[in-house]
Amino acid sequence: MSPHLGIVADDITGAGDIGGLLVKHGYAVRILSEGADWEGLSARFARERTDALIIDTDSRFLPPEEAQARVMRATRALQAAGCGAYWKKTCSVFRGNVGAEFDAMLQALGLDAGVAVAAFPRNGRTTRRGEHFVRGVPLPDTEFGQDPVHPRREASLVRDLGAQTPRPVGSLPIETVRAGPEAVRAALAPSRSGYLIADAETQEDLRVLAQALANERVFLGASGLAEELPAFWPPVPPFVPLQGAHWAHPDQVIVIAASVMPQTRAQVEHYQAGGGTVYELDVPLALSDPKAAGAQLAIQARHCVHRRGTVLLRSPNTPEGVREARALGAALGLTALEVSQRVSTTLARAAREAALQTGTAKLVALGGDTSAALTREFGVTHTLVVQELAPGLPSTYAPDEGLLLVLKSGSFGPPDFLTGAVTYLQRTVGA
Repeated sequence: MSPHLGIVADDITGAGDIGGLLVKHGYAVRILSEGADWEGLSARFARERTDALIIDTDSRFLPPEEAQARVMRATRALQAAGCGAYWKKTCSVFRGNVGAEFDAMLQALGLDAGVAVAAFPRNGRTTRRGEHFVRGVPLPDTEFGQDPVHPRREASLVRDLGAQTPRPVGSLPIETVRAGPEAVRAALAPSRSGYLIADAETQEDLRVLAQALANERVFLGASGLAEELPAFWPPVPPFVPLQGAHWAHPDQVIVIAASVMPQTRAQVEHYQAGGGTVYELDVPLALSDPKAAGAQLAIQARHCVHRRGTVLLRSPNTPEGVREARALGAALGLTALEVSQRVSTTLARAAREAALQTGTAKLVALGGDTSAALTREFGVTHTLVVQELAPGLPSTYAPDEGLLLVLKSGSFGPPDFLTGAVTYLQRTVGA
């Protein structure tokens, strides 16, 4: 009953987005949270139906040596569970400690080489000549180039990864990919040392790469390839993740949003335009007295849930609001990352307090930091991936806490995603 695939993700939304692609093929996918007993839970789920086991190391913004240590530990836990293949899952624009984490997994597995695929065409991420694009725009010229915590200012993933690892880094060009699986395998044969960044611009490109790489022991990069790989692996029987789930107040949903991405801003505006109630966090108070700010917001949320069933709690998302928050934080001696984490944690605590007071067990978090903060506040140690709601955006179920969650990457999803996610949660009654 050992998992076929063991995955190490550097944040909770990344864990969910690859899991959502796998459940479309009937996989039983489990995610272990950062801070959980990875070794104990891995051993437990190796004895239960688990086709893919994902560990969230929450290591994207750690110092590289700490990230490396977490990935080594996670990989060894997955090895002990008997996984047959492994995946070091990264952000689709390579934010974080990509080189250190790739190196850690290869070292733990005793391997010298791997192919990395960052492309995720269904979410607008493509790679050509080793350079990465988002919706056709070079990476440094997108919103990721202005990310306040981890700006992406290098278009070439080959140069970017090469600066993070002592291993050689090269490119697998689009012409080779489009020549077919045999051409890809032939190109890999003489270069089994270091990393190759594979070009891909379409779903068909990913399908070719999946067929060529299906028997590899390690996969590296974003989740897009996971949609195609199961077609080249043995099929699995269907799995019902919500078996036995029940909610006393199925119509109640609490949403929190701290992502600074324009996609999140559009989703919040769409939700509000449709009549949704939104309360904004008092950021100066949150930075100076987060307990008071969270309590204030929780009172507003509780009253709204009792009246209307749903509520959205958010932080300022405009560029001006983000700059003001960073300036306030700097005056208090906080880094940009610390400001982001304090805001996310305050929102998560307000959501938890309101949820406990109202009996709400369905929640949405917009943004990776926000999602991690929410699961920490509720003490979630593991979740089951339920279904993909949009490309890279799944729902998950925390069986021990009875929570149905949508944990969304800040940069994914169309403007109406949030409205649709809330409707989905309200209509889901278990199995």
